[in-house]
Amino acid sequence: MSSPNAPRLLLGCMLLACAVLVTAQDYPNLGIPVTESDLAGIDLIVEPSGAGLPAGNGTPIQGQVVFEQKCQACHGASGEGTIANTQLAGGNLQAENPVKTIGSYWPHATTLFDYIQRAMPANAPKSLTTNEVYQVTAYLLYLNGIIEQTVSISDETLPDITLPNADGFIDQSNIQ
Repeated sequence: MSSPNAPRLLLGCMLLACAVLVTAQDYPNLGIPVTESDLAGIDLIVEPSGAGLPAGNGTPIQGQVVFEQKCQACHGASGEGTIANTQLAGGNLQAENPVKTIGSYWPHATTLFDYIQRAMPANAPKSLTTNEVYQVTAYLLYLNGIIEQTVSISDETLPDITLPNADGFIDQSNIQ
């Protein structure tokens, strides 16, 4: 004789067994906890003020050597670009077809350093040493007529370099 509640009891027991099995597993067991030391190599943001700049230095002459080895394939020998949106030198925002480059568009030299440090070269991001980043930054500032070829930039001097569009840039990072 079966009780009318037997199917409900059986279903309840099955659900309870499934719940016990699921909670007993490390489900879904994705990833591992991230530590502060894990983030140290990732969290390399440099602020416009220069906060976060690592110690280092470089000149345009040194930067030209690095640029020719690691950047020229995409950006051309003198930063003229080889494909769309790779031009780094020259440019004019007032032209009929505005061209955004370091000299015409970027607001801060520290932002240039930050971008190169985190994203370049495109085929091997974060592969440049700190001094190589300073060197390439110096070379690009030189190509845009912002510093002289003999100037050495460093974590102490880079925040003091004013780019031509420093007052014309509209920060829209807060727009969702």
